[in-house]
Parts: sequence; structure tokens; C-alpha cells
Amino acid sequence: MQIAMIGLGRMGANMVRRLLRNSHQCVVYDTNPKAVEELVAEGAHGATSLQDLVSKLEKPRAVWIMIPAAITDKIVQELSGLLEEGDTIIDGGNSYFRDDRRRSAALRPKGIHYLDCGTSGGVWGLERGYCMMIGGDKEAVERLDPIFKTLAPGKGTIEPTPGRNNPGGTAEDGYLHCGPSGAGHFVKMVHNGIEYGIMAAFGEGFDILSNANVSTKQAKQDAETAPAMHHDLDYDLNLAEISEVWRRGSVISSWLLDLSAAAFAGDPNLEKYSGRVSDSGEGRWTIQAAIEEAVDCEVLTSALYARFRSRKEHTMAEKVCSAMRFQFGGHLERPAGG
Repeated sequence: MQIAMIGLGRMGANMVRRLLRNSHQCVVYDTNPKAVEELVAEGAHGATSLQDLVSKLEKPRAVWIMIPAAITDKIVQELSGLLEEGDTIIDGGNSYFRDDRRRSAALRPKGIHYLDCGTSGGVWGLERGYCMMIGGDKEAVERLDPIFKTLAPGKGTIEPTPGRNNPGGTAEDGYLHCGPSGAGHFVKMVHNGIEYGIMAAFGEGFDILSNANVSTKQAKQDAETAPAMHHDLDYDLNLAEISEVWRRGSVISSWLLDLSAAAFAGDPNLEKYSGRVSDSGEGRWTIQAAIEEAVDCEVLTSALYARFRSRKEHTMAEKVCSAMRFQFGGHLERPAGG
């Protein structure tokens, strides 16, 4: 099957490679000519512009975009002037689901299908496959099923869940038509919100383990430091080995734990990382949706706030607390590192 890919970054390029390996025809475009050249050398057809890309596609055309959410509107608008009735745009990035609904509505009078496809798999997707959560018209989803099926992980060795009432559905292959426009990115949004929480839990747990030798360190003894309650935390724990043993039979075993173990194996103290954790929007949107639904989600909210905190030296909240402590008790701030 033929498809175009716009955006040849860490995921887009590998998605093209996975499609090429399975005999699909790919027309590719990126603002970086070198990225295009690399995939042309591997069998793709290169394009020098969006117009050139569209001209190389057979009708009905399918164009997949893997670009930052901030420029998706611009590309969709440009494509809408180049595509025709029956063509399809697939947004595989991390767009806001309400933007999907707006774009789909704007394209509908022209007869252009718009699919939102939440895509999870990262840089490992080339070999492992990509989990996809799709929203949009059923007709377009079914027509592009060969593309989704190729990109997805497939059943592999994972047994179907006992008691499933829809055996044989595409979910078992790693992709799912979740509903109308926006549904795919809504599901991916919550997926990423959950991811924030799991990552935060692992991070906090390993932090506790890494400080389990606190009793062996010289404690501060002054009015500004709470005295140690116990003196038996004298464990020098090997985080690399602990993460490895947890991978084997533990109830918290997961791919994220696998990645943590790999990081510790190569860098036991994670010295090459600063600890600054970015967020690309999905966590925020998940919390906003929870507020609208009156659903409590303390864990996911805390995980999002922890990411904000990781990017700051000192927050106003911390300054206010420090100021209040000084005002009511004359407590002086300890110097950095103290």
C-alpha cells in the first residue's frame, strides 16, 4: 500500500523503515533534506515540498504527519488545499483531542478524512512495533488497515486476556479504532498521563533506595534541621541489581522498569542526567479532562507537578514557605547544599 510520511524525526523515520520492510511504498518529506536522502537510500521516494509529495501519490491519497503539535495546524491547512475528496490525513503526533475535532470538521466539507492516531513505541518501535489508538471515520480506518497492521506489534507471544468478550479484534495486534474524531488522541492523552504517574512512582522509589544509607552520613545538628528518628538506615543498595531483580517475576515488572534497569546498568548513579523532566502537553490535558469530568486523579496530578518542579531552582511556593518560617519563627534559610 502507498502512504506519505511528513516528519522524519526519531519516530517518523523508523515508521517509514518498518513500512518499507513490509513492502509498502512510502513517499517522504521533511524540512531537513538529509533525513529525506537517508530514507530514499533505503527505498523510499523523496519529495522536495508538500506539493511535490502530494503529486507523487495515487488516489485516494493517504498522508501521515509526525510533527510537533505546535505546527500541525499549519501543515494540515496546507495539505487541505492540495488534497481532494476521498483522501486522508493521519496525525500520529501528540495533538490535543479538541484540535482533532476542529480539524476534522473543517476538512469534512471537502470530503477529506482526518484520523487522529495516538502512537506509542518511541525509538524502539522499529523492532517492537507501535501501539496505536485511532480516532476518526470508520471507512478511512478500515481502508488503511494494512498500514496500521504493519506498524503495530502484532500478537507476538502475548496470550489474549482470559474472559475477553471480543476475541480476535485488532486490540490484540496492538491497534484500535477507539471512536470518532479526537477519540484516539484522547485515549493516548490519558495513556501518557498514566505514564507520568508510573515514571514518578519508580523515580521516588529509587530515590528512597538510593538514600537508604542516610545513617552513615554526618547529620546536621542545629535548630533548623529535624533530628534523625532512627539510626539504622545503613544500607548501601545497588540500584542496578535491584532494578534487574524486579524485572523477573515482580508484580511491578514493566517496559519502563526495563528501561530503568538499562539506564542503571550503563550509568549506576545516572550522572549524565540533570533531572530536568519535560512534559509535552498530554499530562496537562489529562488533568484538565479530569477536572471537567469531576474525576479525582491525585497521583497523575502530583506526577505532573513534579515535572514542573524538576525544571526550577526555587519556586515562589518555596520562597513563600521560607518567608513565612522566618516571619513566625525567625528561621533562617540554610545555604545551598546545607
